[in-house]
Amino acid sequence: MLEKMEKAKVDMFLMMNSANFQPHDLMMVKERLEKLDDDKFYLIQGLQFQKPDTIFLIAILLGWERFWLDDIALGIVKILTFYGCLIWWLVDIFSAKERAYKYNLQQFNRAVSFV
Repeated sequence: MLEKMEKAKVDMFLMMNSANFQPHDLMMVKERLEKLDDDKFYLIQGLQFQKPDTIFLIAILLGWERFWLDDIALGIVKILTFYGCLIWWLVDIFSAKERAYKYNLQQFNRAVSFV
């Protein structure tokens, strides 16, 4: 019989990655981790999340954050339109952190549903 994930491992994951998720999403992440089998932890632990603050800085300085968030097509369109006459660049600055949180949650959910 497979054992559920140890509480210490769940707490360690949350402590290491809490900055990568919205506070209101952390409870859902915790619940999904607690339901996983203990031997699947290494798959979840190996996930690479995007740091929202880094994505925010990339959005301000370069405007290339869409490439880091796997939104390649819109990133190319954004560059070809000269950042949408700079309007797109301004909108992306204000939405960069939210999109990074959403991207991280999608990565987590995809990995959990895979295992």
